[in-house]
Amino acid sequence: MFEQLNFRVNFNAADFSDLSFTAEEKTILQELARQVAEIADRPVMGDRKKLWISHNKLERTRPVVLCDPENGWNELITENQIQCRNSVARYWENHLRKQIFWGNEMHDDYVVEPYFNLPYVYSEKPWSVANATKVQTMKKTAEQGKAYHIETVLEDYSQIKDITKSELSIDHKTTEQLLALAHEVFDGILEVRLNTVWFWSFGLTDDLVFLRGMEKLMFDFYDEPECVHEVMTLLCNGTMERLDFLENSSLLCLNNDGSFVGSGGMGFIDTLPAADFAGKVRTKDMWGLGESQVTVGISPAMFEEFIFPYHKKLMERFGLTCYACCEPMDHRFDIVKAVPNLRRVSVSPWANKQLMADKLKHDFIYSMKPSPSHLAVPKMDETVVRNEIREALRITRDNCVELVMKDNHTLGNNPENIKNWVRIVREEIEAI
Repeated sequence: MFEQLNFRVNFNAADFSDLSFTAEEKTILQELARQVAEIADRPVMGDRKKLWISHNKLERTRPVVLCDPENGWNELITENQIQCRNSVARYWENHLRKQIFWGNEMHDDYVVEPYFNLPYVYSEKPWSVANATKVQTMKKTAEQGKAYHIETVLEDYSQIKDITKSELSIDHKTTEQLLALAHEVFDGILEVRLNTVWFWSFGLTDDLVFLRGMEKLMFDFYDEPECVHEVMTLLCNGTMERLDFLENSSLLCLNNDGSFVGSGGMGFIDTLPAADFAGKVRTKDMWGLGESQVTVGISPAMFEEFIFPYHKKLMERFGLTCYACCEPMDHRFDIVKAVPNLRRVSVSPWANKQLMADKLKHDFIYSMKPSPSHLAVPKMDETVVRNEIREALRITRDNCVELVMKDNHTLGNNPENIKNWVRIVREEIEAI
């Protein structure tokens, strides 16, 4: 099973001990790459790109549709479809087959581009506590619907002085070898780019929870407020330092293209990078994302006191920002909208759609996340889906809306579910 990230396959999960592709594997990859290049050259891809640019600039467009079914990709492109045997080649093949599926079968507004983006090979040491008595729980993608317990390593706030920062370790040698191999395989077919997504969110609270644990943290907001602020300050300053390191080391990449931005959306926009851009990417040239899904159990007042001030500092250093993922924004939006560069706001299945429509108006992107649960069964109930989409489109008829299907753990082992969902959404959009 492949680990599916946002739009991407996690190439860093491959085994890099063997970087030798057979002639047959190179031929397989090249043939798939030619299909990707042909799809990228279709006029519809240019039309979709223009649609995203207008949409992201808050211009009046039809609702935009995007599907990234996450773990469901492993049911759309099964392991027995992968022909390569080398571990790295298999990950590359899976990525190319995803692009082909998007271009030929999904029929959403995803834009297939003529690039092969290769990330740096790197590992990441998480925020931790020196000399902790417990083994720290590692963040992981929830594959096959699995859950896990978070072991508390910051057992007492007297250990704040022992908190150690997150660190990146970049394997430049392996990266250079992979880059040379990618050029050998794809040159003349796809443009090979060294392009790394170093972060998804700078929400900070995931790191806090993996230090302190969810249950203890919920009490801490009341019992240990000064200590929560102290740790949030450490996390915020450490994240600022990491962003400075990525900037100063010329490791950042623009995401004003087909990159996944926020918690769902494509980054195409012509107001980024900043006007003074001279080739070296800075955070001010990029989209960013803040979110705090793990703190849905605290009040808006507590969010405003303990979370938002640190998010605001980070959000303001980006060119444009997005906010939220699964947390309902009904009672947080009026706080978050104070950030002047806020553009995209996630409206999760748990949010009040009408209230969010009234708040967002056409001043922000209404990033609607329909429930993925309808697609998790062997045969989707199309009547239920159609009625929900029709009502959602009615509510958001005056908004700058995008419908983003994501967070799928399964498609009920039925690839037709996702394709039928897109068909229904398109039919309902056309009927508006």
